[in-house]
Amino acid sequence: MEELLIELIKTYGYIILFLWCMLEGEMALIMGGILSHTGNMNVGLAVFIAGLGGFAGDQLYFYIGRYNKKYINKKLRSQRRKFAIAHLLMKKYGSPIIFIQRYLYGLRTILPMSIGLTRYSAKKFAIINLFSAWAWAAITIIPAYFLGEHILDILGMAKEHWYYALPVVGMFLAIVVYAFKKFENNILNNRKIIREKHLKETNGI
Repeated sequence: MEELLIELIKTYGYIILFLWCMLEGEMALIMGGILSHTGNMNVGLAVFIAGLGGFAGDQLYFYIGRYNKKYINKKLRSQRRKFAIAHLLMKKYGSPIIFIQRYLYGLRTILPMSIGLTRYSAKKFAIINLFSAWAWAAITIIPAYFLGEHILDILGMAKEHWYYALPVVGMFLAIVVYAFKKFENNILNNRKIIREKHLKETNGI
């Protein structure tokens, strides 16, 4: 199974990289960096194609937000909190939030959809999104390319000593989830404080 997966990656590496980056990201970028290090990919082409994949994914979510109201209404029922956070971030930071949306765990699909719901220029979104996607790809693939040997050593150790690796990975993911939950709570709490202050001022208190 492992040999088949390696063979598929070697044969269809760029296609897999593109599709994987459309759906998710960081693991695909690390894979692209490692394969570039081993000579199975060209690092410049890997950055270019991974960026296009990330770009295509976010464009898809943006146009879902703009033209598929039925899906959005369904999504709103289960993700209302995240849509509210995305709206607040866009309102506070404007266009720069498009550039950093890929680094916001839990909001990576919600933010493009949320922006699509607004009257934000589709052309402007596409331009910022494209350059953002290439920067995102380069930031991960190039270091993975230069550190490929060390990453392969770590992966080999993790495979051999999986009983140590799994708790470490689990702890890391738990910290990431906790950090972003705290970030989201801070945004919502700040909005609540601003609203309460505005109400007091309106009522002359």
